[in-house]
Amino acid sequence: MKTILTSVFMMALWLMLSGIYTPMLIGLGIVSVILVMFIVRRMDRIDGDHVRISIRPIHFFFYLFWLFIEIAKSNWTVTRVILARTMPIRQNLFEVPYTQKSDLGQVIFANSITLTPGTLTIETEAGDFLVHALAYCPTDIEALADMDRRVTKIENGAEI
Repeated sequence: MKTILTSVFMMALWLMLSGIYTPMLIGLGIVSVILVMFIVRRMDRIDGDHVRISIRPIHFFFYLFWLFIEIAKSNWTVTRVILARTMPIRQNLFEVPYTQKSDLGQVIFANSITLTPGTLTIETEAGDFLVHALAYCPTDIEALADMDRRVTKIENGAEI
């Protein structure tokens, strides 16, 4: 059942992203999906390494909405820095602790930091990320702690 649902999702994504619905393209999409599913199933049999996705979908949707707003705010801040006559760049490297238990939660948090303009996750260590900020402000630590709490809530339902 999981294979069929994944195949249907991949085919729908293929069609949605291509925007072209000719028989040849649909046929190539079906062949591609079958080939990918064959390779994935074969890889699962060999190494047995599975990624457990343990996120709460509704919380994740609200998190994405919140993240898009944060990205827009950060875009505005970075634009102001770039367009300012004096370019008030205050670069800084600092460590941001994370509270996620799963690899997926840590990846979501690290990528959320990187997606936010003006910040970049450079390195991962046990318990924290090394982050570079273009226009560092002491409140960045608090904002990233809030992001960490939100990602942890997605992962395991902890209250923020």
